[in-house]
Amino acid sequence: LAETGTVPLPTYAFDHQRFWLDGSGGVDLEALLQGAADPDDAGFWAAVERGDLTALAEAVATDDTPAYEALDALGPALPLLTSWRRKRRRQSDIDSWRYQDTWKPLTGIASRGMTGTWVVVLPTGDIVEPWQDACVEAITAAGATVVAVPVSTTDADRDLLGKLLREALVAAGGGTDEPAEVTGVVSLLAFDELVHPLHPSVPGGFAATVALFQALGDVGLRAPMWAVTSGAASVGRADLLRSPTQALVWGFGRVAALEHPQRWGGLVDLPEAVDERCAGLLVAALTAAGDEDQIAVRPGGLLARRLTRVPLGDSQPANKWEPYGTALVTGGTGALGGHAARWLARSGVQNIVVASRRGMAAPGAQQLVDDLTALGAQASVVECDAADRDALAALIEAIPAEQPLTTVVHASAVLDDAMINDIRLDQIERVLQAKVDVAYHLHELTLDLDLSAFVMFSSFAGSVASSGVGNYAPSNAFLDALAQHRRGLGLPATSIAWGAWAGGGMADGPLGELLHRHGVPEMAPDAAIAALHQAVDHGEAFLTIADIAWERFSVAFTATRPGPLISDLPDVRRLQATERIATVETGDGPDSLQERLAGLPAADRLAVLLGLVRGQVAAVLNYPSAESVDEHRAFRELGFDSVTAVELRNRLGSATGVALPVTLVFDYPTPTTLAEYLFAEVAHDDVVTPTVLLDDLDRIADSLDVVARDEAARVRATVRLQAMLSRLGQATGGADIGRHLDDATDDELFAMVDKDLGIS
Repeated sequence: LAETGTVPLPTYAFDHQRFWLDGSGGVDLEALLQGAADPDDAGFWAAVERGDLTALAEAVATDDTPAYEALDALGPALPLLTSWRRKRRRQSDIDSWRYQDTWKPLTGIASRGMTGTWVVVLPTGDIVEPWQDACVEAITAAGATVVAVPVSTTDADRDLLGKLLREALVAAGGGTDEPAEVTGVVSLLAFDELVHPLHPSVPGGFAATVALFQALGDVGLRAPMWAVTSGAASVGRADLLRSPTQALVWGFGRVAALEHPQRWGGLVDLPEAVDERCAGLLVAALTAAGDEDQIAVRPGGLLARRLTRVPLGDSQPANKWEPYGTALVTGGTGALGGHAARWLARSGVQNIVVASRRGMAAPGAQQLVDDLTALGAQASVVECDAADRDALAALIEAIPAEQPLTTVVHASAVLDDAMINDIRLDQIERVLQAKVDVAYHLHELTLDLDLSAFVMFSSFAGSVASSGVGNYAPSNAFLDALAQHRRGLGLPATSIAWGAWAGGGMADGPLGELLHRHGVPEMAPDAAIAALHQAVDHGEAFLTIADIAWERFSVAFTATRPGPLISDLPDVRRLQATERIATVETGDGPDSLQERLAGLPAADRLAVLLGLVRGQVAAVLNYPSAESVDEHRAFRELGFDSVTAVELRNRLGSATGVALPVTLVFDYPTPTTLAEYLFAEVAHDDVVTPTVLLDDLDRIADSLDVVARDEAARVRATVRLQAMLSRLGQATGGADIGRHLDDATDDELFAMVDKDLGIS
């Protein structure tokens, strides 16, 4: 570039910077490009991005400077413009993907006491968390009746917990066989971090927490459950995250809130020290925090978790990461691990060791070694089960001293998910072995090493959550917490809660489909890797990096439960403002639904409910409109699975104000039959639907034996049934029914009611 003649050039639509071009050649470049400075000049930037010099010259040509003259002036500048434009666009994309956790002080919230009966489930054992007694005392002092349910977490399962809950509630019911009415449930089970004796990868308290939530559903207890932890969250740099293990419960709770919004209360994290003020704040969190469901109690007050966008823009790292020596990668033969290994090679790591259970027999292992070698690194894929601490220790010990281990990347994972109600302990163990055990082994085995980077691949499932990932989210929440724990100890750590990646990995399976449906599209691998490098460069401990289409995701996330986690994001605020206007204009929710149904005849009420069902089906399955949903087609054929079935149940429950069964779409398998069921629940007071009528006929059929024993009643019933069936035949043009009735005996008539019409 020439040292003279600086020229202002257009930049990306919302960024205004200056560039220096060669001004020789007789053309006034400042005047030439002035017309392209308008951010709306898409033709100019389209030509730049394509590297199309002719189109670019035509875009900036004027009467004074024809296109052929502009060609000579723009030729040297085009490569620079194209490179800059692409870099800025990619950085703009990356900035829009970057989110971090922040903690918002909750002001004006104070304990107003507690009423009703509260069940407090607490672990037993030799190690007793000081907060256990303090929690019970605080809830009792606030005015609640406390039903304490001690649980040995080592042998707790949902059946045993269900039995303990029933017995405790019956005992609290005042000597009757009826259980006491419950206002809320508080679980302190997470305090027990000792491993389960039969499943050593699973903390007993976490296993018991899952079983407790399942058991509460089994016994039909609909009071909201709150899970309490201590040291599982960090609200700032000075606040040490002491217990990554208890963070498992936070990952689980975020999913429970979406799958069972009526039965989940929230998550509360307590400080290390027990004091009276914090005990009072716990009561306030349980009773007076409104919609907040991820709360930290600290001596200074209550804080609520928020997701906040954190663009980097043009900021530069204070201490740029300079990799050297050896990098150890777990899960490196997988799609994401492979991208990470290649990134390390491009970044200058000299020796890359990939740990794989199958070693070189793993699919793609040889290709990975070849690629890393071509990038200039020494590479090997070593057979090692990283969940085996001894085997991993031996692998680390074997790394040569002249190429010391300086970088760790943990990218291994196992997906073995189910809806929360169906999760089994063996499933939990498989997932925790791959994610949690490996991460913690790497943490412990490298404490004495001088690492420059300790990178963990976490997931959006753990930081933000979605329905259907209740067994995957906890392990990822643990990784995010471990990174913050390490930073609190002064150790390097970066955990990235990834959204969906394109080109392989779990985004190719059910999890990716789920994220995409909820508005989390795939990210290009090269851009995702660039975002990772920036996070390591800038020394960031924990980020969520995901491409989120907020117009879709916020609707799915808040469809059945307020979403304070995302409420402070500008994108969400704009959408919510638009939705509030639409709600005022069109009405929404149970009250407005009842207003719409009031005064309508049966057919019109059923049509309104059918429209509601079809609209919610379209929203869940991302159909273009309600009209595109076939009202007679089975939900399975429309594309429903267990996850989307729960989403539909939650949406319809929110819209109607009715507690609907989890098996809703399986019990009522088409939009039409489901609409008829909803009619019976919300609109049947003064009109009848086919479903209601058939239910009534079932009850009549069950009573026919009683009528048949009374001759006079039998004759009267026969005449009335004959008249009704004749009317039914006339309404449908069924003359055969009338002739049949004319010739039928009483016994034949009753048989026809029972058999021919199929109502018994």
